[in-house]
Amino acid sequence: MNELIDNHTRQVEELDCCFDRITNIDWNDRLIGVTGARGVGKTTYLLNHIKNKLSKEAKAIYVSLDDIYFSSHSLVEFAGDWLKRGGTHLFLDEIHKYPNWSQELKNIYDRYKKLHVVFTGSSLLHIYSGKADLSRRAVVYTMNGLSFREFVQIETGKTFPTYTLNEIIENHEKITKEIVNEIRPLAFFEDYLEYGYYPFYLESKTSYHRKLMNTINLMLEIDLPYLRHVEVKYIHKLKKLINFIANAVPFQPNVSKLAGDIEVARNTVMLYLNYLEDSKIINLLNSKSSSDAHLAKPEKVYLHHPNIAYAINKKHCETGTIRESFFYNQVNNKYDVKSSPVSDFLVEEKYTFEVGGKNKSKKQLKNTKNSFVAADNLEYGNDTTVPLWLFGFLY
Repeated sequence: MNELIDNHTRQVEELDCCFDRITNIDWNDRLIGVTGARGVGKTTYLLNHIKNKLSKEAKAIYVSLDDIYFSSHSLVEFAGDWLKRGGTHLFLDEIHKYPNWSQELKNIYDRYKKLHVVFTGSSLLHIYSGKADLSRRAVVYTMNGLSFREFVQIETGKTFPTYTLNEIIENHEKITKEIVNEIRPLAFFEDYLEYGYYPFYLESKTSYHRKLMNTINLMLEIDLPYLRHVEVKYIHKLKKLINFIANAVPFQPNVSKLAGDIEVARNTVMLYLNYLEDSKIINLLNSKSSSDAHLAKPEKVYLHHPNIAYAINKKHCETGTIRESFFYNQVNNKYDVKSSPVSDFLVEEKYTFEVGGKNKSKKQLKNTKNSFVAADNLEYGNDTTVPLWLFGFLY
């Protein structure tokens, strides 16, 4: 226990990042989960909250569940000991690395009513499908990579608000003028598309893509075998599938052909695609008519964020696909996005968006209600043409 306390003190004291990511957590809840892909900043977020946000009356400890301490001590035992020492808050990192996590979290919640617990887990973790029922106990939040807004804030030190989709649609001309009065967004946009989604770009821009590929390999070689029970000998097939997607412009899957190319059954291809989406490596774009997204063949497949395309093969990045990948990534974080029968995307089953360059015509949408162009390389929009970068201010 003393070694864990020493490690907690060292981790908090050495933290040099104070950028606050999520603002909608109700910290009064007794059991809070934060899930997300590797590299999005979950650990830093916990440590920052402890150091800069937690009340001075609170007595907190941060531990990682892959610590050797937990090979001979149960999580319930640790929580009870911490409470006896006057502890009020537990911050548990990488909960998925503890075998009996769901049952013991339930036990802690039920037994120690004065203890507040915050835990992080992989995006592959199904919080509500563990052995114990946490649905009435845990409040779970998802942490995504940096939005374009957050990236600009880090780079400039200036603070900008988020906007709803309706606010952007109805007031984008006014909003863009307010933002451009402060910064020139296009001066940052290309950098964001190349290396700005994962906070570890702050460590080194030079090695960023190599670290990102290492992170993806860890998802494939460790997280999927551990959390989805994919046999290690089949991981190379998943890597082959990712390579197919990365080199398509954009990728419109022929599932039967893919099955032949990577030598697996058709149903296995669909399973792999869903695993990769859960891992935040790809995004599946389904049609409005898809009744079950996990069973239906997606209309298109994108890499989860343009940064991944640059990391896999920078020379092969196609501008149109990068633009669409950015739009889908940022908008899908908060809104329902489907493929459109007349354009690129249908959002909330109401708004139709065509994504393109600054001279993109709206001709094909002239008979479509609530239709808009998300145009790249524009500082300001007009009427139904909205600057593409502005969709990076949704969160």
